[in-house]
Amino acid sequence: MGNCCSDENGGHSGVGGNGAYAANQNNGHNEAFDALLKSRGYQGLYSHVELSLSATGLRDRDVLSKSDPMVVIYSKGRDGSLQELSRTEVVPNSLNPKWITKYTIAYHFETVQNLVFRVCDVDTQFHNQDVKMLKLEEQDFLGEASCTLSEIVTKSNGSLTLDIIRGEQSSGPTHAQKSGKLTICAEESVASKTTVELKLRCSELVSKDLFSKSDPFLVISKYTESGMMVPICKTEIIKDDHSPKWKPIIVNIQQVGSKDSPLTIECYDFNSNGKHDLIGKIQKSLSDLEVLHSTGSSTNLFTSAAVGQSSQNKVLKSQLFVDSFFEKTQHTFLDYLAWGYELNFMVAIDFTASNGNPRLHDSLHYIDPSGRPNDYQRAILDAGEVLQFYDRDRRYPAWGFGARPIDGPVSHCFNLNGSSDYCEVEGIQGIMTAYMSALFNVSLAGPTIFGPVVTSAADIANQSLMKRERKYFVLLIITDGVITDLQETMDALVHAADLPLSVLIVGVGGADFKEMEILDADKQRLESTHGRVAVRDIVQFVPFRDVQSGDSVLQALLAELPSQFLEYMRLKRIQPT
Repeated sequence: MGNCCSDENGGHSGVGGNGAYAANQNNGHNEAFDALLKSRGYQGLYSHVELSLSATGLRDRDVLSKSDPMVVIYSKGRDGSLQELSRTEVVPNSLNPKWITKYTIAYHFETVQNLVFRVCDVDTQFHNQDVKMLKLEEQDFLGEASCTLSEIVTKSNGSLTLDIIRGEQSSGPTHAQKSGKLTICAEESVASKTTVELKLRCSELVSKDLFSKSDPFLVISKYTESGMMVPICKTEIIKDDHSPKWKPIIVNIQQVGSKDSPLTIECYDFNSNGKHDLIGKIQKSLSDLEVLHSTGSSTNLFTSAAVGQSSQNKVLKSQLFVDSFFEKTQHTFLDYLAWGYELNFMVAIDFTASNGNPRLHDSLHYIDPSGRPNDYQRAILDAGEVLQFYDRDRRYPAWGFGARPIDGPVSHCFNLNGSSDYCEVEGIQGIMTAYMSALFNVSLAGPTIFGPVVTSAADIANQSLMKRERKYFVLLIITDGVITDLQETMDALVHAADLPLSVLIVGVGGADFKEMEILDADKQRLESTHGRVAVRDIVQFVPFRDVQSGDSVLQALLAELPSQFLEYMRLKRIQPT
């Protein structure tokens, strides 16, 4: 998967980055710069996946010969609209074709990528035409199959076989006719796994501060096709040093494009107000950096000429050295999925009285008769829509907290399904049904306490670990309020950081979520009552009000999961075989 960051034993991330090795400690975080990275296209991990297609038992539409099939691949939008992505070649006279044409697609974990495959029989008179020029309405429709990309890549052999349907599936069995089977095989590109580990240092950096030395960090950016620079990597900050040596960083070659693709390496002086001063920069490719390392030479940083002045850049005394350049292949998120790993979804819902009476329109728990989901329902649906494909049995632990069940005391972790014996429900719809049922069977109370639900999730993760199951757990906590057990929750999270578990917190309503920012631990690693520091950051927080204009914020929240998953695997030295 594409991403890069400082190594796991390295210093804190220079600008609060995410990634499998980033340590994210103390004053390394800067929200302004993180927002800039996101606005310029910095995303979570992704892979390029090559799709191969074959079919069996196709319908024969020709009189004197067999069909001449071709597949058209579409992406399907949320509104049902189709966008054509690619076409295979035509395989003459075959009801069991194996198409040679492959289609490469960028797999993004955080989104549901719906695909539609339409098979058609191309008339003989069009066989000499380029398939891109064929008018599909002039060809015989043999049927179609649909799935999500997640359904393909989560198969242990990377292969999914679907029924080819001719007619409207929703119209009942008399209208939906099976017309053979389509098999889609997915293979992750080698470039997705190939990385370069770099160890960089500088000398004779100029000072940007009046009374102290600079606090330098590096940002590596690539150029998009439109010529825009997009950051792909950053180092940690080195305090008060004009000859800094940074910890190793890892650059994914796929993310760069190729070893010969031009890169810009910028050296900044960190400022806590977010206005980092540019010390200097260079423009080199990975191949150029490899030469610098092999020859033991260096290159001078420069600054761009000011507008209206000489067109020549100003060359500085400051130099960049490449102390190590190591190309290697890393196991990716998809490798672990192919090995049989699952992501198991869990949810915990805030039933404290601050949410308001569920029967009133201004309540955060109000169930709209029109079917429009409230923010709790939206968070469950949006997260569950993505995560459901990574959990084979689709049985989800679901809890409530901060309410008084019928004839009982206030509970800070009760089973959402009303059972006293088990906490699981069937599917995302099972969570929704249990949630709405609980609203009429509990009395909203308080205070807001997280510790017990985090502990319950950690217990399940620990039991799975003891059984040597290939499972990683994702707990979604949806809350409207300020928690009252901050230190107890921190203690539970420090313990959970050593387990296969991540925690996503979504804040609904207009409350002050300062405690959530502390739990997010981007500025400083969580520390327990006894002084134990969390081995990794497992919490991601987003206020749902930031998602109102679209799904991008929630997608960014989910995009962190593969990095956290890989960080755990590398921390525990778990490798797929």
